[in-house]
Parts: sequence; structure tokens; C-alpha cells
Amino acid sequence: MKKVFVYAGIVAAAAAAGGATAWGVVSMREHGVEYVEREVVRTPGLGTQFTAYEADRYPDLTYAAENAVKAVVNIEVVQEVEMRRSYDPFLEFFGIPQGGGGRPDIRERRGGGSGVVISEDGYIVTNNHVVDQATKLRVKLNDGRVFDARTVGTDPATDVALIKIEAAGLPTLPFGSSDALRLGEWVLAIGSPFDLQSTITAGIVSAKARQLRAIPDEFSIESFIQTDAAVNPGNSGGALVNTHGELVGINTLIKSQTGSYIGYSFAIPESIVRKVVVDLKEYGVVQRALLGVRYRFIDQQFLDEEGEALGIDALGGVYVASVEEGGAASEAGVRKGDVIAAIDGVKIDAPSTLQEQIAKHRPNDRVKLSVKRGASVKQIEVVLRNKAGKTELLAKEDTDVAETLGGRFAEAGAALCRELEIRGGVQVTSVRQGGLLARARVRKGFVITHINDRPVRTLQELQRLTGKVGSIDGVYPDGRAASYVLVE
Repeated sequence: MKKVFVYAGIVAAAAAAGGATAWGVVSMREHGVEYVEREVVRTPGLGTQFTAYEADRYPDLTYAAENAVKAVVNIEVVQEVEMRRSYDPFLEFFGIPQGGGGRPDIRERRGGGSGVVISEDGYIVTNNHVVDQATKLRVKLNDGRVFDARTVGTDPATDVALIKIEAAGLPTLPFGSSDALRLGEWVLAIGSPFDLQSTITAGIVSAKARQLRAIPDEFSIESFIQTDAAVNPGNSGGALVNTHGELVGINTLIKSQTGSYIGYSFAIPESIVRKVVVDLKEYGVVQRALLGVRYRFIDQQFLDEEGEALGIDALGGVYVASVEEGGAASEAGVRKGDVIAAIDGVKIDAPSTLQEQIAKHRPNDRVKLSVKRGASVKQIEVVLRNKAGKTELLAKEDTDVAETLGGRFAEAGAALCRELEIRGGVQVTSVRQGGLLARARVRKGFVITHINDRPVRTLQELQRLTGKVGSIDGVYPDGRAASYVLVE
């Protein structure tokens, strides 16, 4: 039977639970805890309203469970959906009114999931797929109180969203360290599977830095924590908590043949969640840093196919296949053919490790790359840049064009470009309801060649575009050229 990815929050809905206090800062512990190769300083194991830890009173996982559950909420999602009325000529023949002659009815579709309170004044982190296209959100706290919520910001590339309720003095979860998690370490998943609020399951960390290609965004960033804690529809956005009661991940999806849990669940690591929610709160937009390279992970297949020709005989790291002209890596001196072995001392031992390490940073941040070039290893400091190739932070008005368009894209191949007599383009492979493409009635298959009269020949060029979209030009596969002008 075919394996499918199921978001852990879509049964009659989806929801999220995951929390930490990103801006309500708590005092740091004095001591460090040794994890693998480096010392990690923990946030205090106490969020707001946590009880004092006494080992004899809290055996096993009870301390983390009894405290963390207070900050995990249930989210009810309402979407307004157009249901077009059917036209029945039989009724028309007998003069029976049909209530509007085919005009659409607005129906409500309800769903649910989980979320985590990360500040005492009501900020809650959840999954983007839980709140996407929601017209109404209602949050039920662990103590039974219910509040209306608004969406502060979303990030489809990481599947993280931030919502807000108007409340004060709420219990919160502190951020832990997903980097410090060890294989085999106990963790708890807390959420509302099948609308069973405040459900707690336990498991261990089965793997880290999993890349599943499951987030439906062309520029997705994935580096999942895999656990065997039971997660089911309704758990989406829920908290993955360590034994200290700290948030180390946001439960997002399961890999299943049935649509329900069969042993594998995946969470977005705290290292990504923390940075995204702080950006959404402080800037209203995610400050995405880019390295400016295309790369291939050096696994056994790479060595078998290209290792001898390229003079590479060791597993690990990424091979730089191309360097974006004017990008961060290019300006720092990284070249095609280099092998990036580590970033800030973190070894690149999985395809997603590079993504995760860069995703923790903002434009103008500096990272140190360990680069193998021939027989030598160089330490290269890189100043990261934004999508527009600049080091400045983006304003909320600097809209992410790829996200605003609302769709999925693929580069037009050489054969299609020759057939359509174009120099390059980005083909629309799907159109998302509510995006600019849907509003402009752009159909699947359309090849975008210009946006705002600026050439768009590759996915990389599309990814770098920011600003308001005024016009889209291109051609359909049958050769028909089309221009779309978007007006307020």
C-alpha cells in the first residue's frame, strides 16, 4: 500500500500546539549540560505557573506532563466555502424557484487542531496548515476558557503560524534546545487528537534532521525531529516537550499507510520555530536568510555516480553545484566545486542540516563555513543575504511574491522553452485558492515569463522577488500568450 504523509491536524480540521516564550524572557540556568560535542545552556525549566521540581514527587515524565499541558490549547477552525447551487431544468420547466439561479451559497467548514501558548499575553504558535484560509479561529485553553483569535502571521515554507488571543496571565512553555536532543531521549507529544483535548503521549527521539518533502511549498524548509510518540489528526501544531517541560518541537505530520498513527511522527524543531515566530511578531514577515548556492548532499549514490570524476571519496557535506552571482556565498569567495563540510562547527551529515542551520539566521548574520577545496580546508565567513540579494531586513510591505501568488511552480524545461520560443520561465503546477493566481484566473500549466515587467526565468529568480505584484505575463502550453493585470 502506498505510504502517505498526513498532517497531524486534519480530521474534521487541523490544529496546533506548541509553545515557548520567545519574548517573555526567563532567567538562564547557571550550569550547562553536556550534549554530544558541545555544551548547551538550557532555558530555565520553568515557564509561567510551573511548579517546583521535586524528584521524589515527580517520577519519570510526570513533571513535564503535568506542567506543560497547561500551555497547550485546542484550536477550532472555521472556513467559509462557496458551494455553487446546481441548476435543475426539470424544476425550471414547472416554474419552481431555485433560489438564485446558480449563485453560490456560503457554507462553513469546521476543523480543529492544537496550539501552544508562548507568551502570557496570548501569543500562540501552531502550524500554517491549521489556520490556512481560516475565516474564524477559536481557542480553548486547558482550563476551559474560550477566546476568539486572529492570525498574526504565517510561514508556509516551514509550516509555522502565529496567532493571538486577548488574554493575560496565561501559562506558557519555555523554549528548550532541539539541537541538544539526543537519539533515544524521552519526549512527550501534547495536543488534541480526534478533538480529545490535553492528550499526552510519550516516545523517544527516533531520528533528527529528516527531510520528507512533505510541506507543500516550492521553497519548503524541512529538518524534522522523528519520534515514536503517538500523534494523530488533531495533534498538528501540538507541543513536543522534553523531560524538563521545555518545548523542543511542534508536532506536524505522520507517515502512514492508513491516515492514522502507525509508529512514525514528525515535528518541526524548536531551532526553526523560535526564529520564525519571533520574526512574525517583531517584523510581521519571516526574515529569510539565503546562502546563495545550489548543492547536492554527498551520499553513497553521489560518490558512485560522480565521486571519482570530481575527486571526492568521503561521505558527508554538500557539493556546491553552482553559486548564485552576487549572492552571499559568491561574495565571500565560495566556488563551484567546493564541499561545505560544516556550518558554525555543525557537521553537515544530512541533506536537511544545511537548511536548518541557515534557517536559524537572518539577513546580515554571519556564519562560518568549513569548506574543502582540493586537499585543503578553508574557514570562510559568509554574510547572509535576503531574497532580494541584500543584507537589509525586509519590511512587512516587502511581500514575498512566490507566496503571494499562491501556487506551486517548476522551472520550464529546455524542450518546453524551445517549443514556446521563450528564454526561460516558471510553470504553474498548481493554483491555491485565495492567492493572486486564483484571483486572476491563471490556470495550471501557465508559464510565467515576467512579473512586473521583470524577467522570471528560474525558480531562484522567482524566490528572490519581493514587493507588490501588479502584472503577470507568460504563455500557455498551447502557445497562447497572456497578460494579467492585478488591481486593488
